[in-house]
Formats: sequence, C-alpha cells, structure tokens
Amino acid sequence: MRLDELLEELQARIDAARGTRDRVRSLLEAVLSVGRELDLEQVLHSIVEAAAALVDAEYAALGVIGPDGRRLSAFHTVGVGEEVIARIGHYPEGHGILGELIRHPEPLRVPKLSDHPASYGFPPHHPPMNTFLGVPIRVRDQVFGNLYLTEKRGGAHFDEEDESVLSTLAVAAGVAIDNARLYEESRLRERWLRANAEITHGLMSGSERGAALLLIAERAREITGAALAVVAVPMTDTDSLTVELAIGQGADTHRGLVVPVDDSLLGRAFTSAAPVISADIACDDRAFPGPQRYTGLGPAVAVPIGSGEGVRGIVLLVRAAGRNAFTDEEIEPLRGFAAQAAVAMELAERRQDAEQIAVFEDRDRIARDLHDLAIQRLFATGMTLQSAGRFIEHKEASERVLRAVDDLDETIRIIRSTIFGLRSPADEGAGGTGLRARAVRVAGEAASVLGFPPSVRMEGLIDTHVSKEAADHLVAVLSEALTNIARHARADRAEVVLETDGREVRLTVSDNGVGVPEEGRRSGLRNMAERAERLGGTFEVTGSAGRGTTLLWRVPVGER
Repeated sequence: MRLDELLEELQARIDAARGTRDRVRSLLEAVLSVGRELDLEQVLHSIVEAAAALVDAEYAALGVIGPDGRRLSAFHTVGVGEEVIARIGHYPEGHGILGELIRHPEPLRVPKLSDHPASYGFPPHHPPMNTFLGVPIRVRDQVFGNLYLTEKRGGAHFDEEDESVLSTLAVAAGVAIDNARLYEESRLRERWLRANAEITHGLMSGSERGAALLLIAERAREITGAALAVVAVPMTDTDSLTVELAIGQGADTHRGLVVPVDDSLLGRAFTSAAPVISADIACDDRAFPGPQRYTGLGPAVAVPIGSGEGVRGIVLLVRAAGRNAFTDEEIEPLRGFAAQAAVAMELAERRQDAEQIAVFEDRDRIARDLHDLAIQRLFATGMTLQSAGRFIEHKEASERVLRAVDDLDETIRIIRSTIFGLRSPADEGAGGTGLRARAVRVAGEAASVLGFPPSVRMEGLIDTHVSKEAADHLVAVLSEALTNIARHARADRAEVVLETDGREVRLTVSDNGVGVPEEGRRSGLRNMAERAERLGGTFEVTGSAGRGTTLLWRVPVGER
C-alpha cells in the first residue's frame, strides 16, 4: 500500500512537471507569436488570443488606455461574438472593475466579480462573468493598457500560476507593442517624406499652386485617416480666409466659404501660426460659419502652412464622429509636412517670379524694338509716300497713295497701342478693390446690424471675369439684401453665395426669417430688379411667410 501511494505521488509530480513544461512551452510559443507581428492592430489581437489560451479563459480583452490616462480608447476582445457586441452597444470606457486596474496598475484576481466593491454590474445582453484576472501591460515604464480575463473554463478560479504566466506574457507584449509602434512610426515618417517629395517635385516641375494645395490636402487626409480636408488661404486686404478647396465628407458645403480670422478655428491657427485642436468640431462654436456643416464629423485639427509671418494658408483635417482625437505624436509630423510644403510653395513662387520678370524684360525689349525700329521705318515710309503723292498727276493713283499713307498711320497707332499694352502691369486692377474683397467687406459690415456674421461662399474667377459695372451693381444689391434681412426678416442665419461661370455672375442671398409678407413694401426689391434689367439680367424672390427668403440676382459678366 505504501508503495502504491509513493507511485501515485510520483505520477502526480510527473504530471505536474509535464503540465508546467507544456505551459512554459505554450508561453514561449505565445511570446514568439506576439513578437513576430509588426502591425499594431494584429499585435494587440494576437496578445488577447494568446492570453486566453494560456490561462484557459473563455473571455479575454485588451483595453488601450487613452491619452488622458483615465479612460479606455480602444478595446480588443476574444470570445464574444459580433452579434453580442452589437447588442451590448458601446465598448466600455474604463469604469467599475476595469477602471480599478487603470487607477491601480497591479495584477488583480477576483474569485467573484459581483463581490468586488468596484464592480458596477454588466450592461444588458452582456454574457455572465464571475472569475476575473487582470494584468497591466507596460511599454517603457508607461502603462499602455490592461489584459482582462474572465471565466476560467471548468468553473475553476484563476490561481497564482495563471497570474504569473499572464504577467510574463504582459512583459513580452509590452516589447512587441513598442516594436510595432516604432515600426508604425517609421512607416508614417516614410509616407510623410514621400508626400513632401511628391509636392516639391510637382511645384518645381511647374505645377500650378491649386494643384499643389490639392495634393497637400489629399496626402494629409489620406495619411491621418481624416474624413474631410479643407485648405483655406488669406484674402487680399481683408481680415478673412477663403476656403480654396475641400475634399471628402461634406466638401461641397465648404468650398468658397469666407471665414473671418477672429473667433474661428481656422483664424486662430492662422494668427498663432500653431496647430489648433478641436475634440468635436460639430459642437465647437469656433467652427465658423456654423457647426451644422460638420454633421457626422468629430475630432479636428487646423495646421498652418508655413510659420511665423509666412503662413500661406491653413489645412483643416476632420475625422468622423467617434474616431480618436488628434494626438501630439500625429500633429508633429503633420506640422513638419505643412512647413515643408510652404517652403516648396515659396520656392515655386520665386521661380515663377523670375520667369515673369524674364517675360516682362522680353516684352520691354519687344516694345523698344517696335518703337525704335518698326515705327520709325513706317513713319519714314509714310512721309516718303506723302511727298511722292504731290508729283503724281493721275487722280486715282494719287488717291491710292494717300490711302496707303492713312493705312500706315493706322498701323502706327495700332503698334503704339500694342507697345502700351506690353508695358502695362499684367495684374492692373487687382487687390483690395476686387469684387471678392468688396463683397466680404459688405458682409462683415452687415454683421453689426444683423447681430450675427452671414455665411459667405464664392466660386469661380470672380475678380477676373466680372466687369466693374456689374460688380458695382452687385455690391449695391448685396448691401440692400443684407440690410433688408436686418430690418425685416428677424432671422438668425443668412447665407451669401457669389459665383460665376465666365458668362454670368450669380448672387444668392438667403435667410431663415419670417419671409416676405404679401402686403409688405417692395421698393428695395424693385431697385434690385431694375439693376438686373439694366444689365440684361434677371431677379427672382422665392419663399413664403415663416419659411425664410431667397433672392437670386443674375446678370451677364459684361466687358472687362
């Protein structure tokens, strides 16, 4: 009997040794498996799977602690199906027993979850869980997240050996996560460098400024995973920015918008020459001209293109609602990318300036040659023909010579006009007197009487195509329309849209006020209609009482 007992004890110890050997082997395999991955998401998923297998848990999860150090920003699970997850709803943020491990990052074993004082219970549709084991994962002495294991199979409790194995896996997981993050950062830097090289090459090869801005927006949106990218540039002689381009979700509602520098997200980034972050742009009052344009969007960052007084514009990147906010680690390379893009833009502008100077010099040379050579020879030829005409007795012949002299005089006048055109500045008339700047000033001045700033959006080559006469009438109509809104509409929102396709210019002014009553005075509307008819255009008023008003004033662009 004694011998049988000793043999059974020996067998038990052999089985225990084999179990320990198998568990150590499984732990080594798990460490190798986790360390083999370089993609961060795949690494996290592998860690959760390995943890569940090592301690024989039915459910496992890895919660990533957010930048604030108090909540979970991501949650990776094993054992819970997609349908159950959908029924449960939003992932946990780190309350209850999960938050206990965030506040006190030490291994935690609980035989029965409901008995722990930090336990809040489970939301509806959550599977029942009793036993619990949690272990923190540290990356370079900082807590990256926590491993949560529940429901050890067979109804057993998690023991010290489970805790030891899981703690060892957490150490290996920290190294694997660090490697994956370093790899991800290197790939991200490579993508930024590639994007910078692409933009620089395009600008140095002669690409237009608009194409460069589009490339900046596309690459920034693609690399940061943003849903919307907007590029705004400063307007000449005004304290405003205009949205030159927008791509992505809701881009159509942003193109052409005029944004005041004061009290706006873009304006603050422009004046401070530093990134400005918004946790949720849909609820941010700085999101001029109204957060309603950002429905379905969330975290945002506005980054200056350039630095100091050399800011050439602003890139606004907005992620979808529910996505992670922009972190300093993401903003820093984005800021460097924008600064490099600004340098490339400046070099391209210097090259264009040099080319333009060469063109002007060439035009001056041509003008001198025409004046000094062509005109003098034509003038001498005309004088010779005029003198010879006195000696011609045949009447018809004499008339032909005089006509030739007149033709030479007309040719000389044409050449002189051409010389004047060659020597005139190419951008004469540009600047603060353009229609864009005048329309923005009118809208800005109207804000004081309206009680709110009207939204302004512009599209097309407005300063280039629209004649001075049409521009003068349009500015008068805009001023009258905004004044009418202030006096009669009782509105809290107004929108101005100014656009041209090169053939006609269209001004649309809309509000959400009380509308135009049937018995109301219409002298102002008649004035607008007369101005349109005078230029060969049309004027329309739509809307009804209580539903707001929309004015559409459209006329030909006229002769420049």
